[in-house]
Amino acid sequence: MSLPCFLTMVMMYNAKCDMTVKTPIYLDHNATTPVDPRVLEAMLPYYREKFGNAASRSHPYGWIAADAVDKAREQVAAIIGAETKDIVFTSGASESDNIALKGVMEKYKSKGNHLITAATEHKAVIDTADYLAKAGYAVTILDVDHNGQVHPDQVDAAITDDTVLVSIMLANNETGVLHPVKEIGEVCEKRGVFFHCDATQAVGKVPIDVKEMGIHLLAMSGHKIYGPKGVGVLYARSRNPRVRPEAVIHGGGHEQGMRSGTLNVPGIVGLGEACELCMKEMDEEIPRLGKLRDKLEKGILDGLDEVYVNGHPTDRLPSTTNISFKYVEGESIMMMIKDIAVSSGSACTSASLAPSYVLHAMGVPDFLAHASLRFSLGRFTTEEEIDYTIERVKKAIVRLREMSPLFEMAQKGIDIDKIQWKQEHAH
Repeated sequence: MSLPCFLTMVMMYNAKCDMTVKTPIYLDHNATTPVDPRVLEAMLPYYREKFGNAASRSHPYGWIAADAVDKAREQVAAIIGAETKDIVFTSGASESDNIALKGVMEKYKSKGNHLITAATEHKAVIDTADYLAKAGYAVTILDVDHNGQVHPDQVDAAITDDTVLVSIMLANNETGVLHPVKEIGEVCEKRGVFFHCDATQAVGKVPIDVKEMGIHLLAMSGHKIYGPKGVGVLYARSRNPRVRPEAVIHGGGHEQGMRSGTLNVPGIVGLGEACELCMKEMDEEIPRLGKLRDKLEKGILDGLDEVYVNGHPTDRLPSTTNISFKYVEGESIMMMIKDIAVSSGSACTSASLAPSYVLHAMGVPDFLAHASLRFSLGRFTTEEEIDYTIERVKKAIVRLREMSPLFEMAQKGIDIDKIQWKQEHAH
C-alpha cells in the first residue's frame, strides 16, 4: 500500500472513532509532564514582584529570592532523604549527570580512571561515558538481563582497584524497570567506590532514601514531576563519604562552586513545590497509577495474540508499560491512534530510525523493538482515558495486521521469526 493511500485510510479510521473522552489523551509522562497548576501558582510571584537575584545579598529583593531558594532546597532534600546542604540546583538531569560523571572522574583521577555503567542508561549517562572513554578513561558497560536489570554481583565483579565511580539508574525511562539500587549501593560502599544514580524517572513515583540506598550522587529533573522545564538537581553527598565533583560550568562560584550561573529562582521554587506535592500524594498515586497501568495492559493483551510486555513483571514503575505488537510497526500504530500521545522509545532518541537500544540490550529482537510502544501514565490520567486507549489500540492492531503481509504469512504457518532473525543477523 502506498503512503498516500495509507494516510487516507488512517484519517478515515480516526474519523469513525467514538469520541467518548476529551482528546488528545496524554500518555507520555516519561517524556515530560504538564506543570501542576499549584506549582505554577507558587512560581508566578518570582517572575513579577519577587524577581530578585538570589545572589544579591545587599537588599530585600535578593534576600526574598534567597529565602525562596533555601525553602526549595529543603523541599527537594526531603523527597530523597538528603541533607539540605547537599542539594545543588542545575538546569536539568542531563547537566546533573554530566557534572556527576565528568566532575567525579576528573576530581578523583589520582585514585583511578575507571567508570562502570549499564547498557540501558539514559543517553545523558551513555554519551557522557562515551566522551570519557574517548578522553582516555576506562569505561565498563554492564549488560542487563532479559528483564532489563543489572545485578549487584555484576557490579561487584566489574569493580577494580582503579574504579572511581559506578553509575546505575533507579528506573529506566523506556520500560520503567527498577534496578536493585540498594543492593548495588551496598556493593559500592563495601568496595569503597562512589555510586551515582540517575533517578529522573523515579523521583515522586517511588520512595527514595539516598542514605538507606547508599547513593552518593543523584540526578533529577523538574519537568518529570509536574514542575517546570529547565531546572534540575544534583545531590552530592558531603560526608560519609564526601564527594565533590569538579565544576563543569565556571563563573561566579554559585552552588558551592559546583555549578556557576544565576539561579533560576522561579524554576527552583516550582521544583520545590513539585517535590512537596509528590511527597504528599505519593501514597495515593502509586496504587492508583499501578491499577490503571495493570488495567491498560490486561485490556490490550486480552483478545490479542503475539503481544508482549517488555521489562520486569513486578520491579518497575507503577506508571509505565512498554508493549510490543508483533507484525506491525510502532510508528504505524501511532499514526492510527493520533489522538493518544504515546512514544516509540525515549523522547531523546525517538527521532532515530534505529530500534530502541534499551530493548536491544534486553535481548528483544529488532523486529519486536520496532513494534513497541511506551505508555506512561500520570497524575491527571483517568480511568475513562485508559478505557478509550484500550479500545483504540486494539482496533488499530487488528486493522494494521489485516494489512500486514507478515501477519498473513504467519497465518499460513510460515516461520516469520526465523526469517526476521536471519535478516537481522545477515550482516
